[in-house]
Amino acid sequence: MRNVERFPVEGPNALWQVYRTVSRFKAIRNFVFIQVARYCPSLPVKNWIYRHVLGMQVGRHCSFALMVMVDVFFPEKISVGENSIIGYNTTILTHEYLIKEYRLGPVRIGSNVMIGANTTILPGITIGDGAVVAAGSVVHKDVPAGAFVGGNPIRDIRQK
Repeated sequence: MRNVERFPVEGPNALWQVYRTVSRFKAIRNFVFIQVARYCPSLPVKNWIYRHVLGMQVGRHCSFALMVMVDVFFPEKISVGENSIIGYNTTILTHEYLIKEYRLGPVRIGSNVMIGANTTILPGITIGDGAVVAAGSVVHKDVPAGAFVGGNPIRDIRQK
């Protein structure tokens, strides 16, 4: 089970009410800096933006590839350990806005983790140290340390 908090809403769907949960200023500021980081070729500059502007916890030598999309509303709920690689065009979400509720959950990615390109990581997920997530995966449940997973939905793909 994913580690998310649920918040019921009354009236129109939760996304219609997004600015009751996050300020417009924060959303716009985060959007601008995330877009700069997505296209930035310098890993130290990207990590500085993630740490000092967006409030993420990013370990030493962490590498975010080109076009990685971190959560625009709650990036501060993302932590990535040391020496991990987040592959091209990966999306890391810490929120879900649904019809009758919204959900928030931290995403914790351990150290020495490899996330393949075009992966989506849903809110409330923990990926353990040394894990590998194959390209194109949808991470909908926790991934244990050292696991090799992939697919949609993810499953263990290590050859025994």
